[in-house]
Amino acid sequence: MKINGKSYRSVWMEGRNVVMIDQRKLPHRFELFTCSTYEETARAIKDMVIRGAPAIGAAACYGMAQGALAGELEKAAKTLSAARPTAYDLFDAIEFFKKSYTTKKDPREIADSYADASAERCRKIGEIGEKLIKNNSHILTHCNAGALACVDYGTALAPIRLAHSKGTKISVWVDETRPRCQGAKLTAFEMVQEGIPHTVIADNAAGHFMQRGEVDLCIVGTDRVALNGDIANKIGTYEKAVLAKENRIPFYVAAPFSTIDFNCKSGKDIPVEERSEGEVLSAEGLNGAGKIEAVRIAPLSAKARNPGFDVTPARYITGIITERGIFKPGEIKKLRPKRK
Repeated sequence: MKINGKSYRSVWMEGRNVVMIDQRKLPHRFELFTCSTYEETARAIKDMVIRGAPAIGAAACYGMAQGALAGELEKAAKTLSAARPTAYDLFDAIEFFKKSYTTKKDPREIADSYADASAERCRKIGEIGEKLIKNNSHILTHCNAGALACVDYGTALAPIRLAHSKGTKISVWVDETRPRCQGAKLTAFEMVQEGIPHTVIADNAAGHFMQRGEVDLCIVGTDRVALNGDIANKIGTYEKAVLAKENRIPFYVAAPFSTIDFNCKSGKDIPVEERSEGEVLSAEGLNGAGKIEAVRIAPLSAKARNPGFDVTPARYITGIITERGIFKPGEIKKLRPKRK
């Protein structure tokens, strides 16, 4: 991805340190965050210094490399596995590292190979999904499924990015995505960096624009795909999918194979992370003095619930864009690797 004209990945390794773009500070500040141990890397994942399923997976793989270098591989696996329960790429990355690692291999090279493969999967998703985007399309997306959420390119934003680079005229509706506002903060940031026309809207405005015929296509990412084609994605995705079907708008999910959990029968089996109520009761932004701060927006005695994700049933999904092609949700079970 390009940030201020320079190429970056969301996460990488320098020596024994894992370095990542601190997504908590965007869009107001661009800062790098360094983790010197696997415990710090796990904490960074939990605290959303880095987020997005493929990016979490890559960070976890680098954390495993730190664990191997420290001689604490199993402890690292346990610690990293507990960081965030919904994103399946995290578990895919840990298993990849455990199967690939031997004491004769440099653990950093194993993690680099995982990150490289992850970026390549997203690049292919862009090539395949771009064919869905017609000239003058108005595309709605939710949360951030761009390069920041991956190692590079993105999932939902990869087709959008490629279509724009080819000169296709498009505009993007960017859901704000409360409570952490990853759409308003991160997706809009990526759109600005790439020069892609976009408009930030309140989450509750999506149905309004769909009803008025101002949305031609929906593309979102996902944190886990179940065997029956149900998906878990950032809270609010389910609502957008239902509205899209009501208004006869194609609703696509972009996901690399690393996000498909072939052992998870349906969305009912996907663990849904519940986060701190403070994220709902407060809002964060840039104050008049140029400092990032949180302010309380609810009464001091108010309580909140804060599920980080919801499950969208397969019946609302037009297709799942993967690096191997676009599949109907019902076809996912046919793609399960054969057991040896």
